[in-house]
Formats: sequence, structure tokens, C-alpha cells
Amino acid sequence: MNNPALRDAALLLLRVVAGVIFIAHGWHKAFVLGMDGPGGTTELYAAAGVPAPAIMAWFTAAAEMLGGALLVLGLLATASAAVLALFSLVTLYFFHWGHGFYAEGSGIEMPLILIAACVVIVVFGSGRASLDRVFSRFS
Repeated sequence: MNNPALRDAALLLLRVVAGVIFIAHGWHKAFVLGMDGPGGTTELYAAAGVPAPAIMAWFTAAAEMLGGALLVLGLLATASAAVLALFSLVTLYFFHWGHGFYAEGSGIEMPLILIAACVVIVVFGSGRASLDRVFSRFS
């Protein structure tokens, strides 16, 4: 693609959409399901065989909300996308892989598309419409 403005607009759209999805998933883990109690995120992590489920539940929710916000802002976007891609791979393994496509709420399509979005951001960067670009001018 030889049109830098179009490339940057596409990266902005990808960052914002992926970031909002990650924020929503982190929020859901922390505040909708809740961390403790029946049906809480910690219980779901324990049932799936996630090591140290209480720690990982909080860590995942925080990483998704913070990483998602950083993607939306385009601040440390490449590093955030790399971390979120790894989290999505782990999620794919523990929660989605056995369900295949189209399983109600647990199919592999969502983590796969989020991994792909994160890889694109890692490879191409955050684009010119980002705080990374603004701060790079001062260094």
C-alpha cells in the first residue's frame, strides 16, 4: 500500500477497535463476572486449569484494560500489542481451542482475530495518528 494516509487510518481503526475489545473483556472479567465467588473469573480460571488462577485472573483483567487503553491511545502500542497477543494465545489455549469455530461464546474466532490484529500492530507500528508518533518527535 503506497498511500501513507490510508495506511495510518487503517492502523488507527484497528488499534481503536482492538483496544476497545480488550478493555471490554478486562472490564467483564473484573467487574461483571467478578473475581471471586460462584461463576467468578478466578473460579473459571481454576476450572480451566490455569496456574495460580487468582493471580492470573487479576493480572489478565488489568493487562487487558491497560493494554487496551494503550492501544486506543497509540502509546507504547507495539509493546502492548505484543503482550496482548501473548495473552490471547494463552486464552485461546485454555478457553477456546477445544470448542472450534462458532461455539456459543467460546469459539476460536475472537482470539484468532485479536491475535492477528495485534500482530499487524507489532509489525507495522501504531501509525502517525498515535501518541507514540507525537512523543517520537521529542526524542
